[in-house]
This record gives sequence, structure tokens and C-alpha cells, in this order.
Amino acid sequence: MTEHAHAHAHIDPDWAALAAELEAEATTLAPYATAAFEAIAERVPAPGTALDVGAGPGVLTDLLAARFPTARVIAVDGAEPLLDRARERAAAAGRTVETLRTDLPGGVADLPAADVIWTAQTLHHLGDQSAAIAALAGRLNPGGVLAVAEGGLPLRFLPRDIGLGRPGLAERLDALQAEGFGAMRAALEGTVDVPEDWPALLRAAGLRDVRARTFLVDRPAPLDPASRDAVARMMGRYLRMADRLAPDDAEVLRRLTDPGDPHNVRRRPDAFVLAARTVYIGTAP
Repeated sequence: MTEHAHAHAHIDPDWAALAAELEAEATTLAPYATAAFEAIAERVPAPGTALDVGAGPGVLTDLLAARFPTARVIAVDGAEPLLDRARERAAAAGRTVETLRTDLPGGVADLPAADVIWTAQTLHHLGDQSAAIAALAGRLNPGGVLAVAEGGLPLRFLPRDIGLGRPGLAERLDALQAEGFGAMRAALEGTVDVPEDWPALLRAAGLRDVRARTFLVDRPAPLDPASRDAVARMMGRYLRMADRLAPDDAEVLRRLTDPGDPHNVRRRPDAFVLAARTVYIGTAP
């Protein structure tokens, strides 16, 4: 599951319809996960079992399997259509990834014991994040690692002034995303309000040597066509907030994502990708 896959709507998303967008985002941001897996390998060089909890369509699961080729790698998610894509992706790359469909957080108790548990942009979709971390930590073998990717800095795709509409569109979208995020969290079943001090939550779950690592994704302009297409797909999510956007901002977004418009990001030489993603890593006693 990715960070804004459903623009924090209050309904269950159509994951099959969103799969291409999720894959585009994960592929574009993959460098941060690759770097994070190296940090994990410093603690567990050769895990026997590695779980990707909230795996979505399995882009990062496949990278996990590539980094730890001798491990039993399992993609865990609640959406069968996404797990189907995870299996297909791994098979196309000549790797084996198992899949396990389970609903979180209740399904954590059914997860196999693991040496590595990776979960990216998933825990904020669960009402009691502290309890979820404790449950995941409880599935670790002695010396195993839990790595939680949450937060960082907002994505940026275009300059502040793009020559279309009012400058500062990205900042206004950030504000709407933050508002929507709060509403999403409030609507979750069993929501527990706790400060998002992820290192403290990992330590409270009994993990040691907790560290935060932030990884940069920097794809400068001009992007290659595939990356521009990914940016267009990722920007398309903002249109799902159109009813909360100022009319002029909604029109700018429409033009930026309309394949027939000359301002479409697929045609813009100034499109780029800049992001920072933070991963919190702790080791079981």
C-alpha cells in the first residue's frame, strides 16, 4: 500500500483500477527502498524469511527478493488483485515471491515468523499504529529486523511557477493532503491518537538499536518518457480531490494530466521527481 494511493478517501478503493498508479509510484521511488534494504542487510545479511507487509502490487517486494535471493519472500496484502500482480512481476523477473492475503491488523497473528519485516506507507492506514508495530515486532525471530517506512518530505514534480495558473500549486495540494490525511485517520476503526514518534513506538515494542534513516530520490529534469508517464499517473490522484480544490487549481491539474494538452507533464521538459523517504529500523532482542 502506498502513501496516498486513494487520496485518503473514506471508502475502500478499487485496488485493481489503481494498480497501474501504485506501480508507477513504487517504481519511481524505488531508489529509496533499494538503499533501505542495504541498511537492513547490515543487520541481517542473509534472512531466512522476509515479509513485505502492505505489499500492494509487489514492486518493492520484488526488489526485496532481488536483494535477498536466498530468502523466502512473502508479499502480504489485503487486496488479491494486487497480490496477483506481485506474483506475476516476480515470475517475469525469474524470482519466486509467495503471497498471503490477510486483513490488517487482525491478520498479523497469522504471519509466519520472519527475520525481516518491511512495511512501507501502510501503518498509517491502521487505527492503532502502536499496537500494529507491537504485533509486527512479535512476529520477528530473535535478531530479526522491523523496518517501517513512514513520512519523509512531500513529493515534488514541477517548479513552483509552471507558467500556468497561480504559483505554489504543490504547497496548496500539500495542505489538502494533510487535511484529508487527518480525516482518514479519524474515520478509521479503533483510531488511537498517538504522537507519530516512530522510533519511540518501535522501542516501546521491545526493539533495540532503533535508528531513523532518510533516503533521497532525485530524478532531475528532463525525465525519460517512462518517468514522465509515471509522474502523470501519480499526479492524477490529486484529481480525486477536485471537489476540494479551487476551480483554477482543478483546471491546472486537469491540463497537467490531460494527454492532449500541451502542458501535460508527459510533454514538459521541466518535470522532475524529488522526494525524501524516512525508514525506521529496529532489531528484536
